[in-house]
Amino acid sequence: MNTIDILNKEFSAQDFSQEQPYAEMLNRYKSIACNYAQMENAIAVLSDLRTNMSYIYYGNFSQTLGMNICGKEHKISSIWEEDIFKFIDSEDLAAKHLQELCFYHFVKRQSKKKRTDYYLMSKFRMRNKANAYIPVLHRMFYVPAPLNDTLWLALCLYSPLLFDIPSKCLIVNSANGQITELDKHNNTRILSVREKQVLNLIDKGMTSKEIAGLLSISINTVSRHRQEILSKLQVKNSIEACRVAKNLNLI
Repeated sequence: MNTIDILNKEFSAQDFSQEQPYAEMLNRYKSIACNYAQMENAIAVLSDLRTNMSYIYYGNFSQTLGMNICGKEHKISSIWEEDIFKFIDSEDLAAKHLQELCFYHFVKRQSKKKRTDYYLMSKFRMRNKANAYIPVLHRMFYVPAPLNDTLWLALCLYSPLLFDIPSKCLIVNSANGQITELDKHNNTRILSVREKQVLNLIDKGMTSKEIAGLLSISINTVSRHRQEILSKLQVKNSIEACRVAKNLNLI
C-alpha cells in the first residue's frame, strides 16, 4: 500500500452524509482557485474529496512547463492531478504525498476553528519545457466542510520558487506567522516514537505481554498503542500495519 492508497482510505472514511451547502461553497472556492491562477500565474488545483473530482486552473506558469494550457477550468474525475505529477521528480513526488499525509493528520488534530489557519509549504523539482528541472513552490490548504468535522476540499498551488525556504517542507500558521519544519514537529509524524517502538517489536513477532515487559509498560498501554497504530495507518491488523509502515519508511 502506497501513500496515495492510505490517503484515499482516510478521505473516503470521512462522513459526508450530512446535508450541507456544498454547491454554494464549492463555487466560492472555485473562484478563489481561479483567482490564484490568474493573479499569481500559478497552477491551482481544487480537489473535492467528497465527489472525487478536481478543478484545475492554469496560470502562465504552465507555459514554463510546456503545458500551454491557460484560462479555462479543467475538470477531472480524480483528486490526483496526474497530468501535473508527471512533471515532478519521482523522489520529490513520493515525498510530497507523504508530507500531505502527515499534514492531513496534523490538521485533523487541530480544533475546527483553527484548521483553516494552517497550510503546507514545500519545495520540489519540476521539469520545464527545456527538459531541465527547476525549483517549484507548492502550497496546500485543507478546507473543512461547513457543518461538521470532515476535511472536504484540498487546494494545491504550484508556482516558481522565487526565494529559498529553510526546509523542504514547512507548516505555516497564517494567523500568527509561526513556521514549523514538518520533519522536526513530532505531532506531524504519522506514528509517535513509542508507537514505532511497539510496531518494531510486533514486526519481530513479540506478543503484547512480551512488549509490555520489555518496555516496562502495562499490557493495556500496549493495546492502546496497537489500536492507535491501526487507526493512524488505516489498516485492520498488525501484519498490514507493519507492511504499510515499512513502505512509508516509518520502521
